[in-house]
Amino acid sequence: QVQLVESGGGLVQPGGSLRLSCAASGFNLEDYAIGWFRQAPGKEREGVSCISNTDGSTYYLDSVKGRFTISRDNAKNTVYLQMNSLKPEDTAVYYCAARSNCWSYESDYWGQGTQVTVSS
Repeated sequence: QVQLVESGGGLVQPGGSLRLSCAASGFNLEDYAIGWFRQAPGKEREGVSCISNTDGSTYYLDSVKGRFTISRDNAKNTVYLQMNSLKPEDTAVYYCAARSNCWSYESDYWGQGTQVTVSS
C-alpha cells in the first residue's frame, strides 16, 4: 500500500511557526525527491520547496526563502517543512509529493493535504 500522509497544519498567528510532516508508507522515501506544494482559495497550485534524493539539494519558492526549511529523515521515512515567520499569504492547503527529481513535470504520489491558516 503506497501512501503519503501530511500532518502538522493548523491555525497560527502571523509570525508564528509550524512544522509539517510528510510520512511515507509502502515505498522508500529515500528513493524520491519530495516536493511541497500549496494551493490557496482562488489560486493555482504552486511549488513551495523541494529536496533532492541524490545530493540533498534544496529549493525554495522566492517568497518563502529564509523562512521555510525542508529536510528529510530517512530512518523515519519522513520529510519535514519547517515554516517560521508565517504570513497570512502562506495560508493554503499544503501537499507533499514524491517525484523522480525536483524538475519532474509529474509527481508519482501525492498526500491528502493539510490546512495551514495564518491569521490574527
